[in-house]
Amino acid sequence: MPALVALLAMLLWALGAVATQLRCQDAARAGARAAARGEPPAVVLQLARAAAPGGADVQLRDEGDLHHVRVVARTPGPAALALDIGADAAAHREPGLP
Repeated sequence: MPALVALLAMLLWALGAVATQLRCQDAARAGARAAARGEPPAVVLQLARAAAPGGADVQLRDEGDLHHVRVVARTPGPAALALDIGADAAAHREPGLP
């Protein structure tokens, strides 16, 4: 019985890690799209943080017409099992924007 409980706990932790990864990826993409539309950096960061898991670190970096957004969050669960999971997205500025 203890082995089944441990297996269930590991499966739940892995599910939480996958969910965190997906939310980080969605947040990075949302931020990159907003930056590509010409939104101000404060709005880009706000949109990405709204889609990211709680407590996530969101970074915006511009390289000319290319906008990079990185989102990093901790996996849920005990501190001994916590990992930093992150996602990156990039988008080119849309044509016709200054």
